[in-house]
Amino acid sequence: MSIDDGVLATGVTAVHDGTNTFDTFVAARSRALLRTAYLLTRDHALAEDLVQTALAKAWFHWSQIREDNPEPYVRRTLVTTYSSWWRRRWNGEIPTEELPEAPTADGEDGLDLWDAIGRLPRRQRAVVVLRFYEDLSEAETARLMGSSVGTVKSQTAKALAKLRLDPSLATPADLETP
Repeated sequence: MSIDDGVLATGVTAVHDGTNTFDTFVAARSRALLRTAYLLTRDHALAEDLVQTALAKAWFHWSQIREDNPEPYVRRTLVTTYSSWWRRRWNGEIPTEELPEAPTADGEDGLDLWDAIGRLPRRQRAVVVLRFYEDLSEAETARLMGSSVGTVKSQTAKALAKLRLDPSLATPADLETP
């Protein structure tokens, strides 16, 4: 799969079902889906694979998806596919002979927030991405994740608490003791 002029090429042939074709949907919404996938995976190649997999799953059920708004179905497929990938994959520590470089103290690379979000557990990262980057409501996030609104609220609270305590996000004023 590749990105060509902002349109995601899936390699899947068109399904013509009137005005709302699969091709039209892919051309119109692939960029937003790819952004969400990248925020979840933090890897361009994995994000492209995730979007392609979600679109392939949606393509098989396209005739059953609501014609007026297929995006919620595809987004939910994207999030559940992401979750199932991480359930199957072991993502523990990998031993190395040398320690990695120490992070820069002044945050010169500007990626401290992304690194901190990347250290969150998968469900908490998904909630943060959907709530604050995709600007979805608690109810929409719950529907996409297949959980209750209360779970979204608790996962959001836990994620924000971890981000507040993350040392890479601390400002010099936070480090001073009164």
